[in-house]
Amino acid sequence: MSEAPAQDYYETLQVSPNADAETIQRVFRLLAQRFHPDNQDTGNASRFRELHDAYIVLNDPEQRARYDVRHEAIRQERWKFAAMGSADTTDVETEQQLRCTLLEILYARRRTDPDNPSVSNMELVQLMGRPREHLEFAIWYATQKKFVTRDDRSSLTITADGIDYVEQKQGVRAPRRLSAVS
Repeated sequence: MSEAPAQDYYETLQVSPNADAETIQRVFRLLAQRFHPDNQDTGNASRFRELHDAYIVLNDPEQRARYDVRHEAIRQERWKFAAMGSADTTDVETEQQLRCTLLEILYARRRTDPDNPSVSNMELVQLMGRPREHLEFAIWYATQKKFVTRDDRSSLTITADGIDYVEQKQGVRAPRRLSAVS
């Protein structure tokens, strides 16, 4: 597929492919304000360019229609790849490891950046080195078990139950009390 987009514009703007034009505009304005290079606190020129490129395509009905055709073909191809990968392995341990890695990433984020403990789907894809489709089952499972929650931007955050699970899996024990010297 030679005309494959370099990035998933829906992921970039953190919106559903079913999002209407008003939602796309609203989300773009919010993210653009956050990542605009003039914003001294959270500005990021390359992220802003990615957002702008995605917005230009998704905001124009004609460009969006062309993009959606390619996007759907790529999505179908990725799902086919994901299905082939899961058919080749019957190893449940691989899936368990994926879920543990997901929780460990969220655990580390919560510990190291408590003011911003969430991780977006796009960040997870980059950190875990797997397509989003491969992570959907792990995310679904962790959400159902209440190990993670989604914030208002659909980013994932680990819960107290998730932290307990990670620590239990890692064999973390409560610190031993020092006995009083007699």
